[in-house]
Amino acid sequence: MRARTRRNTGAALAGIAVIGGLAACSSDASDATEEATTDSSATQDSGSSSDSGSSSAASYTDGEYTAEGDYTTPGGQESVTVTVMLEGDIVTSLEVEGSGGSPNTQRYQGEFIDNIQDEVVGKDIDDLAVSKVAGSSLTSEGFNAAIETIKSDAAS
Repeated sequence: MRARTRRNTGAALAGIAVIGGLAACSSDASDATEEATTDSSATQDSGSSSDSGSSSAASYTDGEYTAEGDYTTPGGQESVTVTVMLEGDIVTSLEVEGSGGSPNTQRYQGEFIDNIQDEVVGKDIDDLAVSKVAGSSLTSEGFNAAIETIKSDAAS
């Protein structure tokens, strides 16, 4: 019986040694992962700080851009013409003109045009994606299409 007890004890000790070794490896791996994460974030931080020094370099060329955006209403095809002034990727001024085919379209485009300034002026052009302005969601589709064309035209 003693031999059997020793074998069981030996197996138990071997198991404990393996578990302890794995725990140490796990701890080392965890530390290594943590260090890698820390090093990675440090690199990202230093990259960000160097990026912030070059943030004056815009993705888009400053200037005035005009594009037309089409959209479909229950009454047919409509469009809006969008003109923006870009400075450092920021929309500094905006003008929107509607095609206004039907009285309903004229009403929705008019409400959109009257309220779009607050949604756009002073914002980064990459952050623009209007969905509904003053009850007009279809006009927004044409506006967003025009903004995409302007971004393409203004890309540096």
